[in-house]
Parts: sequence; structure tokens; C-alpha cells
Amino acid sequence: MIRFDGVGKTYADGTVAVERLDLDVAEHELLTLVGPSGSGKSTLLRMVNRLVEPTTGRVLVDGSDIATQDEVELRRGMGYVIQHVGLFPHRTVSQNIATVPRLLGWDRRRTAARVEELLTLVRLDPALHGPRYPHELSGGQRQRVGVARALATNPRVMLMDEPFGAVDPEGRRSLQEEFGRIHDELGTTVLLVTHDIDEAVLLGDRVAVFSQGGRLEQVAPPVTVLTRPATPFVESFIGDSRAVRLLSLARLEAGDLLPDDVAATEVSTGQVRLGDTLEVAFSALAGSRDGVVRVTDGAGSVVGLLTPDRLHAALRRTAHADVGA
Repeated sequence: MIRFDGVGKTYADGTVAVERLDLDVAEHELLTLVGPSGSGKSTLLRMVNRLVEPTTGRVLVDGSDIATQDEVELRRGMGYVIQHVGLFPHRTVSQNIATVPRLLGWDRRRTAARVEELLTLVRLDPALHGPRYPHELSGGQRQRVGVARALATNPRVMLMDEPFGAVDPEGRRSLQEEFGRIHDELGTTVLLVTHDIDEAVLLGDRVAVFSQGGRLEQVAPPVTVLTRPATPFVESFIGDSRAVRLLSLARLEAGDLLPDDVAATEVSTGQVRLGDTLEVAFSALAGSRDGVVRVTDGAGSVVGLLTPDRLHAALRRTAHADVGA
């Protein structure tokens, strides 16, 4: 879907923002770009919609070199979400979302239907929030509107630059979960820039880790990055909390459980479902008086029991999973 073919960016003063890069982004993939400030993440992102032109190499979308395309038309075909949203303050929420459809000549009925559809998708009430102005919304609500606006014309590519960075921690986690749901539903190809490794591994199908000067240190699925860092830089950037981060990625499987025992089930005080994250399971265990949690299937039937030992085994299973880089 997107190919960086020998792409590099060096500024006139000799500063290298992106080192020569070869990288493919698959259709429907959500690739997170993570690294410290000055690692070229945002520069790389902006090359895709030609806000920044590469010094060397080519960027291809659907096999076509974007340098040969009209910049305005290229950008209208891509969603773009930034940290501070960039909503037009003098336009209502509905008018903001309708910006690109109107530029493309959509009629009023089609535009209104799309606005309502998108507000519902990002879990805002069209009747309540559509007529409001940006200053009447919370930070999290404004960010949801920014996502809806970026999705207005069903773009095949969405570029997101620290999209949740200006939101408080609780709201940020909620937005991350919401966007993960939206991506699963729509399958848009997404490049998401973040400096937060937790956000990168939570959202990304793969994670690309960059160091200073735009050097790609590793690109791999989240579990691989956490359990098998490719370079000392990646290991240092991840830090010492790998197990905690794995909790948010791994999910309970039937093989992680003890067989259902009637006596134990009767005294167990917690309950989770198969497929819940180990983070959810950990919270349930922490609140359980007897250290045992019932696990149910989709129909609500108890299929097994989870104990601290079994949770630890599930975490080890995830850490040693045979996932490809």
C-alpha cells in the first residue's frame, strides 16, 4: 500500500531527519512509528502527503510515485489527524466534518448522511454534538471529531501525528481503545506517530522504532519488539516494564485456565471472559478475595478458573510466542 524506497531527508544545514529508509506498509495495516524527539517520525509521516519532500528516494502509494501527483488531490484522498486537532473554530462540528466532502462536490444529502454516520462511529450524538462549536467540546470530544473529519471521504490512508497527546491520561486510553475499534471495523491503512511506547504497542499491528537522525532500529509486531528487541537502543527505549506492557496485549485463552472446580467456583469472587486482556484479568485477580477468578465464554458459562500462577503462565506464553519479526 505504502512503500518508502530509499527515502531520506537532509536539511540545508546538514541535519539528517530521516536516514535512507526502505519500508513497506501493508494495506489495512496500522503501523505505529515510535521514538524520541528528533527521530524523524513526523518528517517521515509528512512525506506521505507531501508536506515534506524527501531529499532522496521515493514514496509510493498503491505503486504510484506520489511526486508525480497533484499535491492538493493527494491530500484530499488522505485523512490527517494532528495532536491539537486543528478544527475550524467558527464552524460547527458537522460543518468541520463536512469540509472535504463539500470541497469534492458532494451534495447536501450525501454529506449530511456521512456526517451522521461518522459521529455515530466515534460515539458522539449527531443531534447533540453536531450543532456545537469546537470550544463547547472537551479535549477528547474534539479529538473524536478530528478523527471523524479525517475519515469523511473513506480515505484508504490515514496519517496521525501524536493524535491523542493533548488529552488527559484517562481520556487518552479511552480514545486509543475507540480508535482501535474503528480501525478494526474500517480497515483503513494507518501510519500513527507517537513517542509513547505503550501507545505504540497497544495500537500497532507492527511497531517501527526510530532513533535519533531517523534511523530505523526495528520494525516488528508489538510482542516481538517487547520480548526480542533488535538493538540496544530498542531495549533501552522500551525500558524495564516489558511484562506490564505485555499485559495489555495478551489475551486469555482456554489453555491458560485451570479446569472448572465446583467448590472453587462457588467461593470465587471475580469474573472475566475468554479473550479479555491479561490486564483485565490482573485487575480482577487483584480485587478477588480468594485469588481465584471465574472465566466465562461468550454465552456466560464458566469454562475454567484463573489463578495468579495461571496468569503468570499466560504472560510467559505470550513472551515466548513464536511471532515473526
